[in-house]
Amino acid sequence: MLKLYATASLKASEKLRGGIIYLLPDIALRVISLVTLLYLWRTLFASGAGQEIDLSLSQMMSYTLLSEILYDLLVIATPASQWLYEGLFLSLYQRPLGVLSQLLALTIGGWIPNLLLFSLPLALSAPLWPIRILPVSWLFLPSLLLCMMVGFAIDLLFACLIIRMQRISWVVTVIRGAVVAIFSGALIPFAALPYGIGNWLQFSPFGALAGAPLAIAIGSPIPWQLILSQLLWCVILWPLLYLFYNASREEMMSYGG
Repeated sequence: MLKLYATASLKASEKLRGGIIYLLPDIALRVISLVTLLYLWRTLFASGAGQEIDLSLSQMMSYTLLSEILYDLLVIATPASQWLYEGLFLSLYQRPLGVLSQLLALTIGGWIPNLLLFSLPLALSAPLWPIRILPVSWLFLPSLLLCMMVGFAIDLLFACLIIRMQRISWVVTVIRGAVVAIFSGALIPFAALPYGIGNWLQFSPFGALAGAPLAIAIGSPIPWQLILSQLLWCVILWPLLYLFYNASREEMMSYGG
């Protein structure tokens, strides 16, 4: 555990090495995106269009704010895909730790600056909006943990796919980002999607990411079904990841020199 802690600490220090000023543009873009979405929901409900959504305005606002506060935890993005392209992934084999455990520690360490400089101040300012960010059910916590486990598995499975499809690795990375952004429920709640599409997506592996814990946080009527779905995907995806990774690592190539 000390080795993993040290690895995470090094990653957090690395992101802060250039100073806080280098993080400000990303923070500013996230604030602008958040304000835009919150204004959009208010406008839709004020015009009456929100009556077709099975959520109240307060639930939509809470969902959006929580999604932004916890975004790094809800939609996991390890450095694996980028490092495969840059040729840094192979360096993980030269360290006295498992490759997958290093990726988990490096990812968690990379969250720390944004959590301290963006998520924490945003959470503390929630009463000023005013928007509720406290989950309505304690089941949010196990759901968030399962969300992270599924998220790590999905991200690393895409990394294994990049190893297999070496010549179009960048295309796989772009597709992964688009698919997760659209089908994870991080931006738009499944309950707000038309034609009942969300009723199917919420039980998909991507629905086990942001959509499940956020829905439970704002009062989903089926919290146990969502958690059982997340647990099922954990049981399916992690053994699949180990099998796929063991079968793919012999074909790994080092890009970037």
